[in-house]
Amino acid sequence: MSYTALYRKFRPQIFEDVRGQEHIVTTLRNQIASERIGHAYLFCGTRGTGKTTIAKLFAKAVNCEDLQKGNPCGQCRSCRSIAANASMNVIEIDAASNNGVDNIREIVDEVSYSPAEGKFKVYIIDEVHMLSTGAFNALLKTLEEPPSYVIFILATTEVHKIPITILSRCQRYDFKRITIPIIAERLQELLLSEHAKADEKAIRYIAKMGDGSMRDALSLLDQCIAFNLGEELTYEKVLSILGAVDQSVFSDLLKCILEKRISDAITLIEEILMQGRDLTQFTTEFAWYLRNIMLIRTADSSRELVDASEENLLKLEEDATLIDTDQLIRFIRIFSEASGQIKYSSQKRILLEMTIIKLCRPEMEKNYDSLLDRIKNLEEKMEHGNFVNATIINDPAPVIEKIEKEELLKLESALPDDIKTIVKKWNSYIMEMERPMGIYLKNAHLSVDQDSRLVISLSEYLAADYFIVKENAKENLENYLSKKVGKEIKVTIKSMEHNKETQDEGIDLRAMIHMEIEVEE
Repeated sequence: MSYTALYRKFRPQIFEDVRGQEHIVTTLRNQIASERIGHAYLFCGTRGTGKTTIAKLFAKAVNCEDLQKGNPCGQCRSCRSIAANASMNVIEIDAASNNGVDNIREIVDEVSYSPAEGKFKVYIIDEVHMLSTGAFNALLKTLEEPPSYVIFILATTEVHKIPITILSRCQRYDFKRITIPIIAERLQELLLSEHAKADEKAIRYIAKMGDGSMRDALSLLDQCIAFNLGEELTYEKVLSILGAVDQSVFSDLLKCILEKRISDAITLIEEILMQGRDLTQFTTEFAWYLRNIMLIRTADSSRELVDASEENLLKLEEDATLIDTDQLIRFIRIFSEASGQIKYSSQKRILLEMTIIKLCRPEMEKNYDSLLDRIKNLEEKMEHGNFVNATIINDPAPVIEKIEKEELLKLESALPDDIKTIVKKWNSYIMEMERPMGIYLKNAHLSVDQDSRLVISLSEYLAADYFIVKENAKENLENYLSKKVGKEIKVTIKSMEHNKETQDEGIDLRAMIHMEIEVEE
């Protein structure tokens, strides 16, 4: 006999089994009891929150021959046929693969035929936002005035893509993310049914990894049970199976960064990699760990806001005493940026190591919170009498103040008009560019070569690598700039990080030209 996944095996068969959506369940049951059933419903919310489950339960209930306190009986002919997906009265449509006008016209033609048995024909259209504009238009009239025996249930994860003309014809129900305690409670019930054992910490972690989705949590539990068949599921085993790390690792990494122990921090990353952990997940969870510390430091009743065990809360409170708020905000900013970039990076380890080095060396950045961190470091050195000889840091940006004003004016007047336009409007251009191109060009050094060709020097290896290695990236940038200035533009991409000659090459045109913030109409 074939195995059935847990989320299918334990799909709720009565409304009481649905968890976390009581506001929706109560409303629908009251409608059934009072026979005030609508003709069109829109179920919207994130994945795995019960949209399709409640749609099927509702379809069962409106056709059930023997309702039990608002619940389908599960025994009548209609309930059994719907449960077996054999009912002619419940039609499920996947809009992702049936999104054309012809598919919707077939539905429109079918609704004119009354059900052969039962009271209602229920059309469940999943991922309805995938329908084309023509398909939505074909559905409009029927959705507004369907026959009395037809009910439409539209389900979507992206409600903002639904036309307002469709929204105004439906009763809208927003499905909430399911909380960690509710998911954990449900997982514990299913473990008892499956005669499996797991410690409370392991269950809670799986519930947390579900990220508000009951289905995701059940899939993760299914995976853990299969790996650990016949044995008790422990927290350490769950971490190993899901490629996650224990919170103590985050604490150790934070201490390495605060104490500027770069080699120890890199060694810690090496150990995480050798254990087969996922660096994207690690980066995201470390940013979340820093967020929890910030709440512990700043918020009243912070224990209620941070979802963690008593043991982990004590550890968070201990780590919160090691770092001040300004420094913490800088750490969160840098790691949040890294977590967004690391998903698409082919060199995840290098990017993570660069991020850690940046945290340890605030002098690598020139923004406000990094400056505060540098001042704090100086104050600590002065307090402990720890002085060293000053060293000159190679700044990629040239020192404009040392150049005579007359020479600057000469150079500016010699620049081609198209290059001047690009430099003056550079900030507005990169805001319009598609990602990640605009992000990589944010801190670019602009100059010109002997042939008056625009030279773009990038301070980070990953940024330069994007334009040098990625197919058509440089061509797309040239086409974009050419379209903006109305003239063919060719650019040269250079990396400043590994090329010291490039760092001293030419004047940064962005610093030289007095740029004006222009709002394009």
